[in-house]
Amino acid sequence: MTTKKKIFKIALIVIGVGLLIGGGVGYYMFNKPARDVQNTETDFSYQASEIVNEYLSDPKKANDKYLDEAGNSKVLEISGTVAEISEDFNNQKVILLKAEGDKAGVSCTFTAETNASTQNIQIGDQTTIKGVIRSGASFDADLDMYENVIIEKSDIVTTK
Repeated sequence: MTTKKKIFKIALIVIGVGLLIGGGVGYYMFNKPARDVQNTETDFSYQASEIVNEYLSDPKKANDKYLDEAGNSKVLEISGTVAEISEDFNNQKVILLKAEGDKAGVSCTFTAETNASTQNIQIGDQTTIKGVIRSGASFDADLDMYENVIIEKSDIVTTK
């Protein structure tokens, strides 16, 4: 066997092993279970106004506080007054917690599994919602409007 054939065989083996490892990692990541936010311990509990003001005053500091090193959100419980109830394009309930006079609120998007827990919620109710941050509040100068904090994977903790 010539050295060129040996090198070619070794190269094919290395490429084959690399493809198998890459395929295995890809398969694992694709089938990795989703994060169970509702059965995870809460990291922070705040009023809607508090978290909105944190993001409006210093977004970097707020992101450092609420996101881990990998960019995943810590689990939050946000309390406030229900200002609006709607549905998104995926038929998921969206509840906006916002106090009168606040520049922005906290928009909480529920999942297909947690939509049913919103049935008895009405505008004006005081409620606490658990979820994770997708984006913080900000001011959009082009549109001349404030954008809400967005919480996803939400569920109702308490309602008064």
